[in-house]
Amino acid sequence: MDRFDKAYQNYLSNGSGGETHLENTDGMRITAVRKNDDGDLIAFQTNTGEELDYLQALEAAKNGSLSGIDVFQKYGREIIRSEPDGLKENNLDYLPEF
Repeated sequence: MDRFDKAYQNYLSNGSGGETHLENTDGMRITAVRKNDDGDLIAFQTNTGEELDYLQALEAAKNGSLSGIDVFQKYGREIIRSEPDGLKENNLDYLPEF
């Protein structure tokens, strides 16, 4: 299956429910997070050591620079989350804090 078929199959499986995911299996991935006092994710550290604020991480996820991250609409704004794969250990909320 070529990349166009794969993209279309992904579209059929996931619909067009406002999610964006550009797969980048070789690029940056989030390895640690920073939370505010309310427990909200506010910053992210990557496997390259780069520290991204929320907007930087959102933009990197939208342009495909971050692997394993989805962007979707919730609460009237774009939200990032780890790509659903059934593993709790790699969800953003469960990553170590920096």
